Amino acid sequence: MTGPTVGVLALQGDVREHLAMLEQAGARAVKLRRPEELAQVDGIVMPGGESTTMHKLARAFGLFEPLREALRGGLPAFGTCAGMILLADRIEGGTADQETFGGLDVVVRRNAFGRQVDSFEAELAVTGFDAPFHALFIRAPWVEKVGHDVQVVATVASGDAVGRIVAVRQAHLLATSFHPE
Repeated sequence: MTGPTVGVLALQGDVREHLAMLEQAGARAVKLRRPEELAQVDGIVMPGGESTTMHKLARAFGLFEPLREALRGGLPAFGTCAGMILLADRIEGGTADQETFGGLDVVVRRNAFGRQVDSFEAELAVTGFDAPFHALFIRAPWVEKVGHDVQVVATVASGDAVGRIVAVRQAHLLATSFHPE
C-alpha cells in the first residue's frame, strides 16, 4: 500500500530535511513550487526558513493565490516555524507588506524567541503525550493569541519561555514553531 503524496513547499528553507522525514514516515514526498503541482498532493508541509522570502517567492511563482485557495478548500497542511507564520491569519513583527496563506485563527509573533544566536532547545508539554517532547527552536515564532476553534497542542514546559504556545491545530491545519525534522 502506498502512503499519501505530500508536497513540501520548496521555495526556500528546510525542504530536503522534510522530504527525507516524510519518506521515512511512509509518504511519497514531492517538491511543490508551481500551482499545477497542487493537484498531485494529498497534503502539504510548509518548512522552516524565512517567511518573508517564502511569501515573495510564492507570489513570483504564481503559487500564492492557488495555494491559499487550496488551503481554504480543505487541503491538509503542516507548517513548521516559518510555515506556522505562513498559516497564521495575523502576524506581529512581520514586514509591512508580508501576507500569509492564512487559515489558522491565531496571532503569531515572528522571531519571538530572538535572533539566530538565541536558538535553544526545550522540553514541551504536548497534548496526548505522557512525557515531555524535546524541541529545537531557531529564530522561532510563538502564538500570542488563539481563536475559539484553535486547539493548543503544545506549550514550552521548561526554561525562560514556560507556558508559551508553540503548537496549534485548527481543522485540517497543524503548525509548530519548532523544527521537528
